[in-house]
Amino acid sequence: MTIPISTAQMRAIERAAIASGEVSGLELMELAGRGVVDATLEEWPALADGTLPVVVLCGPGNNGGDGFVVARLFAEQGLHVVVFLYGDPEKLPPDAHASYDRWRAMGPVAPFPPQSYAPTLEIYRPGAIFVDALFGIGLTRPLDFELFTAVVGLVENTFAYEWRIVAVDIPSGLDADNGELLCDPPPHPGVAAAADLTVTFHAPKTGQVTGAGPEVCGKLVVKDIGLSRWADTSA
Repeated sequence: MTIPISTAQMRAIERAAIASGEVSGLELMELAGRGVVDATLEEWPALADGTLPVVVLCGPGNNGGDGFVVARLFAEQGLHVVVFLYGDPEKLPPDAHASYDRWRAMGPVAPFPPQSYAPTLEIYRPGAIFVDALFGIGLTRPLDFELFTAVVGLVENTFAYEWRIVAVDIPSGLDADNGELLCDPPPHPGVAAAADLTVTFHAPKTGQVTGAGPEVCGKLVVKDIGLSRWADTSA
């Protein structure tokens, strides 16, 4: 496996790539979303038949933007996709907002936490895929308790329903640099939901292979999004 890198190193590589003019932030977001979709279908090929729903939980930053790309790409393949957003769509960063707009041309976005799950009860089907695109590697504070309890409430039947959880870049609430759970005082466990599959980009992050990282991330897959030529800028 590629040598793990820190959050600061990853940010430096992304900045260098975008500053070069050879790739935009939005293009990197598209590549990341494609990587998540490809890794998910590689792990569970039967998902491609379109009989199982995909539930995408998007956050207020660029990790959420990746989630909107994932939603759109799955929908383009004929899968039934349900999308939730935590936060105000008008406050999304520019690239994430562009990805939000592209998804909205295809389907609705429900607020998260929702007042009711009644309109989306079809998501409660055995084998459904839940995509955690709430917070990425930049998170350094504990999850809001209301958000945390809402996520837990949604996926509390994961084992009973054999739901699979896919984390975009990193499970929300895991520190990408040291592998610690970003916890409030106990019993708050710090992470929304341990993933079955975590899809990260360019290189593993140090927090994914240390501390609680290996347990929380589940199977870790690294997808290439074309940043190798700028890797030396992170040294």
